[in-house]
Amino acid sequence: MGEVLVLVDEVDGVVKKSTTELLTAARRLGEPAAVWVGPGISDAALATLGEFGAAKVYVADSADLAQHPVAPAAEVLAQLVGEVSPVAVLVPSTADGKETAGRLAIKVGSGIITDAVDVATDGDRVVATQSVFGGSTIVHSTVTHGVPVITVRGNAVAPEAAPAAASRVDVQVALSDVARKATVTGHTAAAKGGRPELAEAQVVVSGGRGVGSADGFGVIEALADSLGAAVGASRAATDAGWYPHQYQVGQTGKTVSPQLYIANGISGAIQHRAGMQTSKTIVVVNKDAEAPIFELADYGVVGDLFAVVPQLTEEIGKRTN
Repeated sequence: MGEVLVLVDEVDGVVKKSTTELLTAARRLGEPAAVWVGPGISDAALATLGEFGAAKVYVADSADLAQHPVAPAAEVLAQLVGEVSPVAVLVPSTADGKETAGRLAIKVGSGIITDAVDVATDGDRVVATQSVFGGSTIVHSTVTHGVPVITVRGNAVAPEAAPAAASRVDVQVALSDVARKATVTGHTAAAKGGRPELAEAQVVVSGGRGVGSADGFGVIEALADSLGAAVGASRAATDAGWYPHQYQVGQTGKTVSPQLYIANGISGAIQHRAGMQTSKTIVVVNKDAEAPIFELADYGVVGDLFAVVPQLTEEIGKRTN
């Protein structure tokens, strides 16, 4: 079996759940090999990568790599593609991940598939599954030239442990002048609350135009907290200044694929649907019975969210206390 390169997504040296999902997906194609770009890899991180199937961990452990965004990762991956001729390269479908994948595809002359929800083999081809057009159509795509470069949505693949050796292989990369053009000049730590990260949450509670104001998001947050969920928002709500833009779910925001997605006061414009259509179970609360979002709903409530959501929060509280 050939190697499948998996770009590690980590924060402060801690391997993110998205990486364990990619390693699980990679095992369907070949032998997973994780790629760590930058300093800070620890024995604990190596153990996590091995736990989910990484036979090798390529480590480009240089502080210089962390001083320049995105481009160094593409150059490290391009070098490895040339050296090991992998079956495929899997990258998280984050903003940075998609840019890295695009740069890599250009560097190695390969095709790229973004926002896959599954990967498989068909003979000697790698086939990616995508959910498009608001979830109404499933597409099976393959790269016809070069090594397939595929970005995979978070929460699309359930992580499954499969212990492997995780042998460390150090990689030396000399960054090009182009990769050094953009430089990180400072870091500001994001304030972290008690809620899970939006892109990785198993449950997401979102609010839209129907919430009506920034204060209206209080009922959305209360429901989210009762479920241990992340809070999301539609573009209309973030553009109105009712909720911070980093919580926007949609084509121009974050793509989520949780086990449960609760949409409150969201009409269901295609921009929003593109960011949540692969959620496993979708619950909709909207007073407009003709709202397009109901087309995606597994369960729907036609009613005023300010009447329905507090009752739901109260009922959940009774059952969890």
